[in-house]
This record gives sequence, structure tokens and C-alpha cells, in this order.
Amino acid sequence: MELLTLRRRKMLAERGHDLLREKQDALVMEFFEFIREIGPLRNKLDKTLLEAYAAFTEAQMVVGIGKLRQIALSTSFDRFDVGAKTRSVMGIPIPVFQVTETAGLVPTEHYDIIETTAKLDESVLKMDEAIKTMITLAETEVAVRRLAEAIATTKRRVNCLKHIIIPKFENSIRFIEMYLEEREREEFFRLKRMKSALERAEKEAMPVYAVTA
Repeated sequence: MELLTLRRRKMLAERGHDLLREKQDALVMEFFEFIREIGPLRNKLDKTLLEAYAAFTEAQMVVGIGKLRQIALSTSFDRFDVGAKTRSVMGIPIPVFQVTETAGLVPTEHYDIIETTAKLDESVLKMDEAIKTMITLAETEVAVRRLAEAIATTKRRVNCLKHIIIPKFENSIRFIEMYLEEREREEFFRLKRMKSALERAEKEAMPVYAVTA
């Protein structure tokens, strides 16, 4: 009974090992999908910020730092609302940030476009784009970190099953099988000795008849 229980538990452990390996492979694939997105997003963010700063510098040269400071101080509303949800990737919660612009507001609405320059408009629009890219990049980087943690955890479980739990079951099964084989051999020799003893006893019990001429 104990041997059958151990064999069943070993089979379950092997099945669990296979399922975890499949999960690990799927997580690795998802991980590299997100990794491939990070580089282009960072490049896009750097390029957009450089363009925004360049346009802002040109605007500063045209209207002056005082006017730009006045515009900045007069801005009192939020341009974006950021909501957060999650989606499941192989059971791992991955954040999804939803960016929405404040209804009825446009980037250039809070200052007089006649008193400024088109470069300021360009700078504001580029900064808006940079903020959206930054949020997408943050979402991707958080996903990469969570998937990396999940991969490490799954790998530890796979290694534990492969190198500790399954070998432990195998050793226990092997020990019981050797014990049963030894018992079987002992029983075989015991029966053989009993058979020999019975045969000798039968021979000794047979009557001896004298043959007379």
C-alpha cells in the first residue's frame, strides 16, 4: 500500500514539474515580449523630450523667460487623468495604465497664442506626448519586473521538484522495492527448505520391506 501511495505521489510530482516547466517557458516568452518594447519606448521618450526642450528653448528666445514663467504660474489644472487596472498574464497581475485627457481642455488653451510663439505650442504638445510615452514605459517596466519575479519563483519550484522531491520519492520507492525483493527471496528459500524438509520426512517415514529368498 505504501509503495502504491509513493508511486502515485511521484507521478503527481512529475506532472506538477511538467506543468511548471510549461508555465515557466510561457512566462519567459511574455517577459521577452515586454523587454523588446522597452528599448523603442525609451528611444521615443528621449527623442520627444529633446524635441520639447529644443522647442521650449526657441520659445524662450522669442517671448522671454519672464513671459514663460508667467504662463507656467497661471496653469492650475491637470492635463491628464491616469487610471490603473490589471490584466492577468499566466496568473501574474500586470498593471494597465489608462491615460485620458481632461475633457474640454487643450494644451494651448491656458495662454494667449497671439502673445506667444508656435514653438511654445510645439513644446507643450511634445511634452504631452512625452508624458504619455513615459506612462506606457512605466507600465512596461513594471510588467517586466513582475514577470521576472514570477519566473524566478517558478524556477525555484521546478528545481525543488526536480532535484529534491522527485528524487526523494524515487529513493523511497527503490528502498521499498529492494526490501520487498529481499523478503520475496527469503520467502522463496524458506519454502524451498520446507519442501526439502518435507521430502526428507516423507522418505524417512516410508516403511522398509525386506526381500527374502
